[in-house]
Amino acid sequence: MDVVFAEDIVGQINVGNAIPGVYQSTQGFGVFISNVLRLIFVAAGVWAFINVVLGGFSFINAGGDIKAVEKAWNKIWQSLLGLIIVVGSFAIITLASYVIFGRADFILNPEISGPGGP
Repeated sequence: MDVVFAEDIVGQINVGNAIPGVYQSTQGFGVFISNVLRLIFVAAGVWAFINVVLGGFSFINAGGDIKAVEKAWNKIWQSLLGLIIVVGSFAIITLASYVIFGRADFILNPEISGPGGP
């Protein structure tokens, strides 16, 4: 009994040379932590911006009500204070990293090497 195989219908595409720095895989726990920190900082900035805008709308719609105006100002100030804390923590981490390790991005962009790594 003869076995007949179908011809391979899936072709191969040669993509050529990649642009340097694009689509190069970077792996490691350090890169993951660095990306998570960036995501947290961006999310905190977006959240503070949204809260400031909502506080501004609340202030505009207060209509002279003292309690509503006070609540809107509190929301705006608390959002700005939170943003200052996030930026301050970033600055403190960068400064401590520069003083201790001699590189400002040592803590925020760690290079953890393992087997076969740099």
